[in-house]
Amino acid sequence: MKADDVKKLQQRKYREQLGHYLVEGEHLILELMKAAIFQPHLANAQLFITENYADWVHQHNKLKLRVTIIGHKAMSQIADTQTPPGIIAAVPFAPVNGKEAAHAAHSERAIYLHEIQDPGNLGTILRTLGWFGGFRCLLSPGSVDPYNPKVVRASMGAIFHVPFEQNVPLDTVQERYPRIACLDMQGKALRENSFHNYDCYVFGNEARGVPREQLDELNATAFTITGGGAIESLNLATAVNICIYELRR
Repeated sequence: MKADDVKKLQQRKYREQLGHYLVEGEHLILELMKAAIFQPHLANAQLFITENYADWVHQHNKLKLRVTIIGHKAMSQIADTQTPPGIIAAVPFAPVNGKEAAHAAHSERAIYLHEIQDPGNLGTILRTLGWFGGFRCLLSPGSVDPYNPKVVRASMGAIFHVPFEQNVPLDTVQERYPRIACLDMQGKALRENSFHNYDCYVFGNEARGVPREQLDELNATAFTITGGGAIESLNLATAVNICIYELRR
């Protein structure tokens, strides 16, 4: 891939067209290299570096990822951040594996995110799922692109380790996950033991939540995070993180 094509990866339509996304900075590149040992498609990533990163890459590039040295001006043009790190990777999308996704219903719990819009929220949620393990992330149609550079950075490398699926209609979830839970102010207390008995946990859009009629069709059981303050809602990522911690506690 040429540097001119890498610059296009800042936009979703070109990411989908080229089947690659941007990863910037030492930490994420190291996570990429670590994950590539077990995920062969990641070994097809291509590194773009400035000259001052040549020794660093020589030290860490055990998998022999392709490397292209570019100038500082070119780096500033292809980077998504205001202060380019000097090392960027064009990483291929994870392959879509229908059989793996179907099997996942029996081996993993799922977190379903309905029309989530904030890239920072999604990146933070992926980071939490990556920390605890054992979860699959399902994204509804109309959700933020998980390959958005802001999502990738906020995930701190979890995007390489957490299985996720895009464009999963909410009305298809029950076919794979018969026991579904959600959050609602009028639900049961999260601390009840029964909260652990579900296959999929549904969370809604930051502003609108999930349409009530759709949750009713799923026969979703509602739970609530008990609070005692003056405000009426939690940040979405915070709510998901509390639930994941409770499930792993």
